[in-house]
Amino acid sequence: MSYKLNAKILQDLAAEHEELVALLKTMCKITAPSNHEEKRAEFCKQWLEDMGAQGVYIDDALNVIYPINCEGNKSVNIFSAHTDTVFPDTEPMPMREENGKLYCPGVGDDTASLATLMMAAKYITKHGYRPDQGLVLVCNSGEEGFGNLKGAKAFMEAYKGRVNTMVSFDGALDHFVNYAVGSTRYKIEIKTEGGHSFAKFGNKNAIAYMASLIDTLYRVQVPKGGKTTYNVGAIHGGTSVNTIAQQVEMLFEYRSDVREHLATMMDFFDSIITSYRKMGIEVNVEILGIRPCMGDMDKAAQAAFEKKLADIMQLYNAGKVPTFESGSTDANIPFSQGVTACTVGVYTGGGAHTREEWVELESLKVGYPFAMALILDGFRKNHSDLFE
Repeated sequence: MSYKLNAKILQDLAAEHEELVALLKTMCKITAPSNHEEKRAEFCKQWLEDMGAQGVYIDDALNVIYPINCEGNKSVNIFSAHTDTVFPDTEPMPMREENGKLYCPGVGDDTASLATLMMAAKYITKHGYRPDQGLVLVCNSGEEGFGNLKGAKAFMEAYKGRVNTMVSFDGALDHFVNYAVGSTRYKIEIKTEGGHSFAKFGNKNAIAYMASLIDTLYRVQVPKGGKTTYNVGAIHGGTSVNTIAQQVEMLFEYRSDVREHLATMMDFFDSIITSYRKMGIEVNVEILGIRPCMGDMDKAAQAAFEKKLADIMQLYNAGKVPTFESGSTDANIPFSQGVTACTVGVYTGGGAHTREEWVELESLKVGYPFAMALILDGFRKNHSDLFE
């Protein structure tokens, strides 16, 4: 089976490169912190409608959903790219183009993928292509940080029992995520009586107990097999240099690509928190986010899907073999439900999750046809001339 798009389509996609870059630049200027993706969602919906898409809507999770041929209970294939960025900024972030690279926080993760998906949606709509099964194109919310995969959870629930495959466009070319890293994230608060550092010397100090708690958490030996990690990401608290701290809080997470090891880490965590409470101090724990691990997969179907993805990528990326690895992405949700899925990239770049992030614009000339070929593979019965 050939995955090479016909010459006319490839010519069209090449001619749309500048339009794709212009769309990417436009969306880079629309900030979208996790849980505050409203502006990008509205832009994506309006842009798709202006390009002729019908039936586009924004759901309660701020997903922009474009269903095609999804009437009744037809099975569907879902392709998504997330609208949110890891950055909290609410004003446009600095952007510059230099030596063929576009620099801007969030430009790669995941705005380049989002622009590519939207251009693919436009092309399909413009030419009136009809998929063999249902097709759902999603500009989804909540992939980063405390977005907690809310967008993926919502669209997988909306099409529950109907999803054949799900692909998340996210990340760089050649790096595919085919295995879910689950995680649990907490805010931990310690409160004590505190007091004046001289007059009340000897009173319990919340910071001292938190330091001890962190030291204890970092002495945990992670389970063997797979990969399991933990991290304290932020600490806040105290009043002044001459005040015994009454309150302090921290952010803590553990991750694993083995479902059973997440349960083991939870047991470790719970036992440590219990031991500190027995010291007579107030320890408050709030779960901020849970991301699931792998569910029970159809291994043969998953392996066949990954081979197809690799074959298509090699065809469009000069024969380079993609690397498959574990990760925490929107694909965690279908993975946890046993649905065949993968996260794939469409660009070459660097500096993800930093303010020096960049994308090599020429690489989109590979990523765009790769994404289009992957989506149009589900149109073969109705349009036999799409591929050579």
